[in-house]
Amino acid sequence: MKREKTSKQTSGFSRFKHPMPRFLSEKCTQEKYQHWLKWKANAHYKRDRKRKYPGATQARWKEAIHEAVKRCKGKDDYTGRLLRWDLLRKYDNKKAKGAGIRYKKKFAGLPSVDHYNPLRRQPDFRICAWFVNDAKSDLTYGEFLNLCRAVLKHQSRRI
Repeated sequence: MKREKTSKQTSGFSRFKHPMPRFLSEKCTQEKYQHWLKWKANAHYKRDRKRKYPGATQARWKEAIHEAVKRCKGKDDYTGRLLRWDLLRKYDNKKAKGAGIRYKKKFAGLPSVDHYNPLRRQPDFRICAWFVNDAKSDLTYGEFLNLCRAVLKHQSRRI
């Protein structure tokens, strides 16, 4: 989805503090990205504030998530698979309740924000698919890798 550049954008400036990375230009709009970024930063900030993360501010969390998006280059940080940025703002809770797991599986590749190491208490985020984030849950990266290794080791015995 190509958008016309404004004179501000062509001169190197953007009206957005966190302009959408170029790799997303064909996948979603600047408005959807801004909404997602604000929503995710707010959700993580609220949760982390309750967990007593030092220095938690919405602005700091938003900046950290935006930097994580730029680093991921559109791919899941854990699997390397392309994320489904086209799904931003399309998930519908009512439809999910009605259709159940079949509906939710359509959104498995939806980008989500993961605390890379939740014990660190700093805004150290990674961008990954919703289903990967769900599997990792509150594990640290090392704990998640150990879990994956244990699953592979156990399953290799069964083959």
